[in-house]
Amino acid sequence: MTLAAASHGFLTPSGVEIAFLLVGLVTLGAAVVTVTTKQLVHAALWLVVALGGIAVEYLLLTAEFIAWVQVLIYVGSVVVLLLFGLMLTKAPIGRSPDADSGNRWAALLVAVASAAVLVWVVVDAFRASWIDLDGAVQGSTEVSGRSLFQHWVLPFEALSVLLLAALVGAIVLSRKDGEDTPAGKAVPGAAAGTVPDSARREGQR
Repeated sequence: MTLAAASHGFLTPSGVEIAFLLVGLVTLGAAVVTVTTKQLVHAALWLVVALGGIAVEYLLLTAEFIAWVQVLIYVGSVVVLLLFGLMLTKAPIGRSPDADSGNRWAALLVAVASAAVLVWVVVDAFRASWIDLDGAVQGSTEVSGRSLFQHWVLPFEALSVLLLAALVGAIVLSRKDGEDTPAGKAVPGAAAGTVPDSARREGQR
């Protein structure tokens, strides 16, 4: 980043900055449609548009590595997982009254407050900084990899261990109790004093 003593300001935006603003408006519109539509499939597809717009924003900010991570992980994995979940659960394709909630105004208030806090934090942190969009790429794979594995390798490995622990915990919690009956234990449902069917048939003879 360069300091704010650049040759341009807010009144003389460049073509990249105009494209950034237009893509941001499209992304915001897609996000609003995602949370307001009553059709689950349409919500998932509009989510693809919103996440793709964020990836384009990263490209315009010369952060190509983060942009492709956005496409591969979120657009290529998370949204596909949502669509498979909709298909496997036989969710309604058309308009669904269950997709609406009575807490819409509370959710809107929380969303506006969160956005205001996020904008304030970002503006306060980068008030006097500008990104040189015409210079060398600062978020390329080479630059990001060098910074990650030279200066942030220990936090990266700690995060890997944390994700592994979360995965193991999810597997343990998802297992059902009593799915395997050990030898020598009574089968659930066989109450004391219950006569098996074979013994009952022998007694009738």
